[in-house]
Amino acid sequence: MKRRFVLTPEAKSDLREILLGIAEDSPAAAERLRSGIYEGLQRLGKSPGIGHYHDELLDRHYRFWNFSTYVVCYVWERKPIQIIAVVHGARHLASFFNSRLKRE
Repeated sequence: MKRRFVLTPEAKSDLREILLGIAEDSPAAAERLRSGIYEGLQRLGKSPGIGHYHDELLDRHYRFWNFSTYVVCYVWERKPIQIIAVVHGARHLASFFNSRLKRE
């Protein structure tokens, strides 16, 4: 199956941190989440318009998509779509993206 998304190094790091944290308590739960996220990203790549904008966070080149308790940020006008961040929805998103953009 052709992959319809690419992960930036930052997004790969986000996922790795999330999954390693979960795997400490439950490797099986981490694997289920990993599988679910990748299946969801594949679906998102097929229909990139399903996400929503957060104009208060980033311009309209970026969309956001909620998966379980996580927020995926992606560049939707590229093929394949480019995943730039995966973050827990309970995080303060404005602080997270301000910090991320300062490092880039």
